[in-house]
Amino acid sequence: MDTDQTCSIPLPHITVDIPDDCPPSFTPYEAEFFHSSDGDVISHDHHLNEDGEALYRFLLSHSAAYPVHTLYCGGTHQETHTRCVTRTVDGRTTHHTETYTVTIQDFSFSIDLTDLIVRGPVHWSFADSEPAYRGLMVRQVQAPEGRRKATKEETASFKAWEYERAEKGYPPWASRDGMQNLDVLQSSQTLRQWADEYCSSPKYLKEFVYEKFIHNWNMQALEKAIRGAILQTHYRGHVTVDFNLDETKIFIRADNRLSRTLSKSFIKFLLIIFLVYPFIWLFKRYHSQGGGRWEVCGGAYALKYTEPADAPEWKSNGDGIRRPSALPRIIQTEHALEKLYGLREGEWFRLWEAVIKRSVVARLQRSEAMRDVGEGPVDPGQELEGYRPGDVLDGYE
Repeated sequence: MDTDQTCSIPLPHITVDIPDDCPPSFTPYEAEFFHSSDGDVISHDHHLNEDGEALYRFLLSHSAAYPVHTLYCGGTHQETHTRCVTRTVDGRTTHHTETYTVTIQDFSFSIDLTDLIVRGPVHWSFADSEPAYRGLMVRQVQAPEGRRKATKEETASFKAWEYERAEKGYPPWASRDGMQNLDVLQSSQTLRQWADEYCSSPKYLKEFVYEKFIHNWNMQALEKAIRGAILQTHYRGHVTVDFNLDETKIFIRADNRLSRTLSKSFIKFLLIIFLVYPFIWLFKRYHSQGGGRWEVCGGAYALKYTEPADAPEWKSNGDGIRRPSALPRIIQTEHALEKLYGLREGEWFRLWEAVIKRSVVARLQRSEAMRDVGEGPVDPGQELEGYRPGDVLDGYE
């Protein structure tokens, strides 16, 4: 009777020697860059100037950092002083009085608004009809027959609209009637295609610029409200109220010695003083292989925004931090119930109005920006027993 048997055949032992100098595992490309004095990112990296995909990824990576947004309030007044001056000429001494004017800084403080950003970046691009830098040193529009130089009237109208848009808090893709278009990438080319076009250019002093914008707060109305609050303290000096943005641009510039030299502010200043820079400017402006600018896209960062109440929660592709102001609230608008993210400018002003007034009255001089209302001058009345309301009313304080 036959019986099935299983045979075990030994396999030869194979040893593979792996050299010590084998290539390392894949890591993302780390481009060379540095920061300017106001926090802008500047890169002359060679790879970013020849690979559109690398440039595109570099922009996406650095756009995740929010721009620094601050409110500055300052007050000054002028005083006329008199002094006695003694002069001796040829052995004769004379005395006379003269007057001079000095500017006195009464108060100076800032409030950091960066933490109020609740959405961004939203990548956008200019429409073809808008005058923008598209590879030359002059603004161009993309017409059906090709690119052409923008007229003076088109450029002036565009600049006036840019100023109005920033003052009223409209996003960069808003139409000139104030309506917010759903299509934020309005160019006929994608961001990646613009990056490829820049990389394919042989120009010696070319530059690609990605700019960050803050939107959805009416800065014009808020500035007016802040000035009104300062005037209510009976301060009658010269008042300055400015909304400042830093770390707003990403520059990609050509990888050559001249381009790197021009990125150094001090050396560029010396070139201007010694009348060398005007010749460089002429080369950039008129030579076919001179300069070229690409300023057609950027990132938008919202201080507040609304969406339908039943919309899924938006997830940030920025730093991923969930701030208290970024948590949604349901509000009733004139059309329907909507989900609100962030603080409205009126809500922020209500929180900070008393702090601003106390800072003016106390003649606060502070170099570091305040980030919380508790960092401002304390109301003397808070030290009185029974002055502050209790916790009876939810949300009163």
